Amino acid sequence: MNYQEICIKVTELCKTVGGFIFNEVNKITVDNIEIKGKHDFVTYVDKTSERMLIEELSKLIPESGFIAEENTNDKKGEKYNWVIDPLDGTTNFIHGVPIYAISIALMENDTIVLGVVYEINLKECFYAWKDSKAYLNGVEINVSKTNSINESLSATGFPYYDYSQLENYTKVFLHLLMNSSGVRRLGSAAVDLAYVACGRFDAFFEYGLRPWDVAAGAFIVQQAGGLNFDFNGGDNYVFGKEIISSNKHINAAFLELIHNHFNN
Repeated sequence: MNYQEICIKVTELCKTVGGFIFNEVNKITVDNIEIKGKHDFVTYVDKTSERMLIEELSKLIPESGFIAEENTNDKKGEKYNWVIDPLDGTTNFIHGVPIYAISIALMENDTIVLGVVYEINLKECFYAWKDSKAYLNGVEINVSKTNSINESLSATGFPYYDYSQLENYTKVFLHLLMNSSGVRRLGSAAVDLAYVACGRFDAFFEYGLRPWDVAAGAFIVQQAGGLNFDFNGGDNYVFGKEIISSNKHINAAFLELIHNHFNN
């Protein structure tokens, strides 16, 4: 399997589908919005984009299956499965806030071997494949060299349906507000992770996430020299609904911060 060749084709696909999404942003009305769950929205743009992606990805690897947010195709592959978020940041998209992305990862058995995050508004494509460096629009990227939390700029996402750890989450959030360069909440985990990979953010943490939110971005962080953990310091961050992603210099301190405030 030529992962580089496949990855480049996926980046081109993301740009094509991203163009469709961008052209639809001013056409969304209240009548186009469906509610999947509490604070969880979907539009015809999400569903159409997913179908477009699945159709073309199926041609790249015919035997592959899909783990996709909108579940427009529930085929599961024996060896290869695409993990897809056709529009990460739907709430931003609905409100015309210009931060949303397509996120696509490829899993071979239980290992991610390819990741692409395409931020649609800035036309920034972050990508990597097995044994490669990480890239942004053809230029190699790396995580930051910030070596202390006090100097770090981190990103997070606010819980929107699972409030069971809200008190612990708030303690971490407040600690960072008072003891770092700041915390940002963009509204797209895929973009947050891509920004860790290219050094714009030094770390990202969030709980209540799904595989399609983090699979591609976490892989790109890894290939850019960063590290990913669940809140226990383990490697169950794709399916475990929680992630810490950071450069190699502050990961231990960030993990300690999470341990100090979260009950696991």
